[in-house]
Amino acid sequence: METLFRYNWMVREQWYRWCEDVPEQELLKVRTGGVGSILKTLFHVADVEWSWIQSIQGKPDFLEDFNLYQSLAQVRALDARFRHDVEGFVLDWREELERKMFDDLLPDGRVRSLAWGEVLRHVIAHEIHHMGQLSVWAREIGKAPVSANLIEKGLVFSLPGRE
Repeated sequence: METLFRYNWMVREQWYRWCEDVPEQELLKVRTGGVGSILKTLFHVADVEWSWIQSIQGKPDFLEDFNLYQSLAQVRALDARFRHDVEGFVLDWREELERKMFDDLLPDGRVRSLAWGEVLRHVIAHEIHHMGQLSVWAREIGKAPVSANLIEKGLVFSLPGRE
């Protein structure tokens, strides 16, 4: 689990650096698909990751207002603030948390029970999905996207047979 979170954080940081050379109007331009814009997508990914981690632990959760984060620097600062909580949780992950249950209240009032492990895997997949959307938009503005390759990122240091 930790490896895939670290992968997502690494790729997200690479997208932030990618954005440094893109005019702010392009980062905020409303686009087809995703949550609307490049910057809003990066904001959304960090916000949703933190929100789910807070929720499954029964901690207070709130949705940030994107209108308060209209620059790359502001989104990065929010991500850094949230990362502290998320990373602590991920690094403390234990096998016995895998099937711990969480009751999720849906907007229509229904409650669904989810395992913590299922929620964490959803968070991982959610970000990977949105990074794919960013790749499409990158090509639309004529810029090469960040690589989604997990191989040779230094995330797994010792595998059986590779010592």
